[in-house]
Amino acid sequence: MPGRQGDRTDDPFGGRRPTSHERSTGLPWDASFQDGPAPWDTGRPQPAVVRVAAEGGFTGSVLDAGCGTGENALHIAELGLPVLGVDVAETALETAREKAAGRGLEADFLAADALELGKIDRSFDTVLDCGLFHTFDAEERRQYIASLASVTDLGATLYVLCFSDEGPDLGPHPVGLEELNAAFTPTSGWNIAAVVPDRIETRFHDHGAPAWLATIDRV
Repeated sequence: MPGRQGDRTDDPFGGRRPTSHERSTGLPWDASFQDGPAPWDTGRPQPAVVRVAAEGGFTGSVLDAGCGTGENALHIAELGLPVLGVDVAETALETAREKAAGRGLEADFLAADALELGKIDRSFDTVLDCGLFHTFDAEERRQYIASLASVTDLGATLYVLCFSDEGPDLGPHPVGLEELNAAFTPTSGWNIAAVVPDRIETRFHDHGAPAWLATIDRV
């Protein structure tokens, strides 16, 4: 899920400023993957992502921002689409590459800062954010949205699957509809086409946690 970059140095954050989530926990995102699966790593693609894929929502070149161990990206790769998964967690990326090789799938995985995606020097037709947006604070979200705009052209589509603040047994960092609407605006380069209630599967929710699935157009 996380998507900021750091080199493997004595500094667990690789010389970068820790994200708001990392500052609150005192741990880098990579730590979530070092002692077994992360809480959100179910070992399979999210049902919402599978459904979007079945409906033809992913087209052209695809970016999975905060790809984790790669299950969503690899599901998209099975469709024959070129996909790049980016994340800060090197342990997760190593697992994703091993999965791709073991399954004979063409998918690239790269350590990259989600707040500075322009450094990738590539452009994407479709972007998936599964569980990344909700981890950022307000200032990080502004940077992130501008970063996404830097790697997409007019007409691109962004899918955001994030924890919702509506319903019982909420996930961490739940997001309200007003937060989504305030973040993705035409002035920021985006227009929300649709937001529907959904679920995010985790290892600790029997039937998934309440979520929003937002379809957002690059304008």
